[in-house]
Amino acid sequence: MRVLLVEDEPKTAAFVRRGLEENGFSVVVAARGDEGLSLARTELFAVIILDISLPVLDGFSILAALRQSGSAVPVLCLTARDAVVERVKGLELGADDYLVKPFSFSELLARLRTILRRGTITSIERNIKVADLEIDLSRMRASRGGQRLDLTAKEFNLLALLARRQGEVLSRTVIAEEVWDVNFDSETNVVEVAIRRLRKKMDDPFAQKLVHTVRGVGYVFDSRPT
Repeated sequence: MRVLLVEDEPKTAAFVRRGLEENGFSVVVAARGDEGLSLARTELFAVIILDISLPVLDGFSILAALRQSGSAVPVLCLTARDAVVERVKGLELGADDYLVKPFSFSELLARLRTILRRGTITSIERNIKVADLEIDLSRMRASRGGQRLDLTAKEFNLLALLARRQGEVLSRTVIAEEVWDVNFDSETNVVEVAIRRLRKKMDDPFAQKLVHTVRGVGYVFDSRPT
């Protein structure tokens, strides 16, 4: 399994690379942001480990460029920045998880495996259809009323989670843990922002609404009014 590690600190890069290779991964290292973006665009990787503070092109710019181009490759951000606003920015841009330096390799490995497990789709669960909404999980595409929905990777993952568990009220904490694999911080509104953006694309243009708010609890995906 190929991993792209974009990290400009030689000691950190060597430490992570050695640990991953000892656990069966094939690792490609880029020390500059522009090199990392070029590799991510031209080669296939199962996951990208991305430092935020990089020369030439920072990690946020790389992440934004990948998601804008439609790339859904999982991204784990590594950074010394531990402010809530920085974490939220990374997640909103499409990061799958966020690990603050210094970190233990065992935690990095656990988070990496969780990301990879989350991306595994069984042969049975390839398509979901609710009302006039169709979700192709294997190709990460969704359409409604025959119209293709232009969703970011995070928006698609959020939609897939809600649709898989339709009829079940999901709390903000559950959504944050499942979609972003992070402990929910009540001071952030990352879930509300993601839900609002998803509704704008998937619900607002249509008379029948599928995502419903359960006041004080969370959200439920249902073709019937709540």
